[in-house]
Amino acid sequence: MHFESLSDFFAMGGYAGYVWSAFGITFLAMLILWVTSVSRGKKLLKEVQAKVDRQARIDAAKNMENTL
Repeated sequence: MHFESLSDFFAMGGYAGYVWSAFGITFLAMLILWVTSVSRGKKLLKEVQAKVDRQARIDAAKNMENTL
């Protein structure tokens, strides 16, 4: 499509409401997906680190127990 002016571009041939709302909904959905992915990734890394730390404490306690 060729538009004569910037206002014609934004009007999208009379379908601006549909076109721009579709872009907006898509952008919002992608933003929400990105935010939740990042927050869940951070939470998962913290959980894994906590499990690693716990296992290290358990192993250290077993080594201390064997020395008695």
